[in-house]
Amino acid sequence: MPAKNHEAAGSALGYLYQTSWALLELLRQKRSDSTLTLEMHDDVAWDADGTATELIQVKHHIAVTGGLGDMSVDLWRTLNAWMDDGSPGDPYGPILTLVTTSIATTGSAAFFLRDNTNRDSDRALDLLDSAASSSESAQTEPWRAKFRELTPSERRTFVSRIYVADGSCRIEDIESALREVLWLVLPSGEGAQDAFVSLLMRWWNNVSIDLLRKKRNGVSRDQLQDAIASIRNSFSESSLPTLVELEDVDEEQAVGLHEDRVFVHQLRWIRVQADNLRTAIVDYHRAVTQETEWLDKDLVDIHELRDFEARLVDEWRRVFSDMLEDLPPAADEATKARYGRELFRALRDSALVVLRAQYQDAFFSRGKRHELADRKELGWHPEFEQRLAALVGV
Repeated sequence: MPAKNHEAAGSALGYLYQTSWALLELLRQKRSDSTLTLEMHDDVAWDADGTATELIQVKHHIAVTGGLGDMSVDLWRTLNAWMDDGSPGDPYGPILTLVTTSIATTGSAAFFLRDNTNRDSDRALDLLDSAASSSESAQTEPWRAKFRELTPSERRTFVSRIYVADGSCRIEDIESALREVLWLVLPSGEGAQDAFVSLLMRWWNNVSIDLLRKKRNGVSRDQLQDAIASIRNSFSESSLPTLVELEDVDEEQAVGLHEDRVFVHQLRWIRVQADNLRTAIVDYHRAVTQETEWLDKDLVDIHELRDFEARLVDEWRRVFSDMLEDLPPAADEATKARYGRELFRALRDSALVVLRAQYQDAFFSRGKRHELADRKELGWHPEFEQRLAALVGV
């Protein structure tokens, strides 16, 4: 891979890792009085009433080529960021944490700044002082010079607030780590668990975008718990999760795939206009895709779906019979189309027949009616059966 492409891939993975790791951090912490932020105070930070209580630098490496040593570019780049924004000489300043997939070299400053029994910030300071003076790296020289410009007291205070979380799980391991933290709330069944994690990640991606675009200042653990509870409630005997959102459907592609299907012909017979035709096609496409996802993940069984279809057909049969009863005997084609269109709209907006009592996403019922129309089990035009016979003949 060319160097430029390699750097671009690394940068993209870095941002993805940052946001994914932030979700893991939010799940693991129990700080009810703080909110987590992205790219506000630092890569990730904990904030209490507008004041950062912990600044977190997150570093992901595609390949581990060496340990995190005293002359590491990653280490000095991070120290530089904190010297700019972390009030290095303030003993009451925020905790400074470096999260990295690299491993701290045994006996290095990073090794002695880990949060374990080997932690020794004074020894780490001596090692950093030595590296700041002896390193010959041109890249880190401005950062090391800035470190040397701090007074001895400021350097001691600064280093005492630094923690290194090395060997952090890599981006390909984030999902497994999430599942370990979420094990108590995950639904049973591998497919259902996949769907649960996917929905949580969808929610978090939207939150992350809002955080990065400064549309929200932070997110709390309580807000995360509310989102988890809402998702979990959709995995019940009376409800289902929506796995195919409207934004997931490429409308132009869907129209191209389905514009000549039987259900579309049925809608044209009652003179449904172009915009409503496109909406109907999207509903059909979402419903078919959604049903496939549910079946693949064992969230519903085929018998429940067939029972739902039978109830939809029964509802249609009753109102279709009423329409025929009210249709004038000598109705012209425009009148027949209008009666059919009124029937279609009435059932399109009906919420009387649902798959499960608490599943209220209306697109699925609408899309299933189109699927049944496509299978010629129901129709809208008063003479749809004769027209279907002619269509099959063609």
